[in-house]
Amino acid sequence: MTSSTYNGIKLEPIGPIGIIGHTSNKEFVKNVSNILSQKRQKRLETCASPYVNRPGYVRSDYIIDADLIRFQTGEGKLSMGESVRGHDVFIITDCVSPNIRIRLIDGEHIMSPDDHYRDLLRIVSTCVGKARRINIIMPFVYEGRTETRQNLRASLDCSAMLRQLYDLGVANFICFDPHDERIQNSVPLMGIEMPRSQYKLTTTLLSNFGSIKIDKNATMVVSPDEMGVSRAIFYSSALSLPLGIFYRDRDYTTKVDGEHPIKSYRFLGEDVEGKDIILIDDMINSGSTMLRTASKLKNMGAKDVYCISPFGLFTDGLKRFDEAYAEGTIKAVVCTNLIYRSEEVLSRDWYYDADMVPYVARIIDGLNVDESVYDLMHSTQRLHDFVTQMRIGEIFDDFND
Repeated sequence: MTSSTYNGIKLEPIGPIGIIGHTSNKEFVKNVSNILSQKRQKRLETCASPYVNRPGYVRSDYIIDADLIRFQTGEGKLSMGESVRGHDVFIITDCVSPNIRIRLIDGEHIMSPDDHYRDLLRIVSTCVGKARRINIIMPFVYEGRTETRQNLRASLDCSAMLRQLYDLGVANFICFDPHDERIQNSVPLMGIEMPRSQYKLTTTLLSNFGSIKIDKNATMVVSPDEMGVSRAIFYSSALSLPLGIFYRDRDYTTKVDGEHPIKSYRFLGEDVEGKDIILIDDMINSGSTMLRTASKLKNMGAKDVYCISPFGLFTDGLKRFDEAYAEGTIKAVVCTNLIYRSEEVLSRDWYYDADMVPYVARIIDGLNVDESVYDLMHSTQRLHDFVTQMRIGEIFDDFND
């Protein structure tokens, strides 16, 4: 008996699934809906679930017709073309999407994360009281980098955001690889899931670069700073590879612009001479941390440096990454498609996209029947199985069922 069944009887769906795409992830949402439809159609054909004939269980499209309208004053509203009453609503959002422009009185403006979040609240408030349950899938957490109060004069935006969503009636909040998992302490009564993208990032890397050996004498996992140690430890343990850490040696006797200045970067770990490096970080913002660390590793004699991060923001453009790739400082960058990636990024030879669509579809499918998603969130065993499959030359897709 699995955790999702009782005496072989599967749990009943909460209600028909309704997916609302928010911001620039329309194509991603459409693909999630398509895969969900394929999975459930297969169950209908094989009678794999007693609920396949329930109204709304199997549909060709789970996307709810919704349109966000912005006036030239900057005000906005949500217009819905169909009812969500009784539905299990999943809102998929990308609050850091930089490519949506709105026309205001003085010309075009790029929608900011604050604008996106305000629109998200419009969607939630429209569904409240009608939908049976509201779930938000926000891969990159809005204001997630201000998860703790550094001093009494700093705002606590992430906590305030989560509390507001909870007060509006959001039942589940799903985010990927948050900067700090302690954000969930802000809303202990809300269902918060924090799936990891490590499995898909790693399999994408290993599938594209067969030359990487999962061997402690040939490959090493490195964290670019002490803040990402726990994340790097996961990769190191799952792949049975040695771990290296860069840490910032600060001058605590003085402050510059409110920060203790960094005197030097020091490395803790085994010799990297001749080894491939899997460099891990929670996000690529400007990329300066990744590139600086990669350069130091190459100067220490590392062979090839592969950069892995769930979110590639590239806020300072791609020029420095192009130069680093041309110089041989980095071999590749692997990020997920959970947030917006420009066509410019996708066209780069050094960039590889990890497809998270099947994973998100599987999470929605599981939550809809209140299935335990613990095994989905924790991918250590799947990583171990994948490495084993690579060694015997047989690779299986773990999200087909």
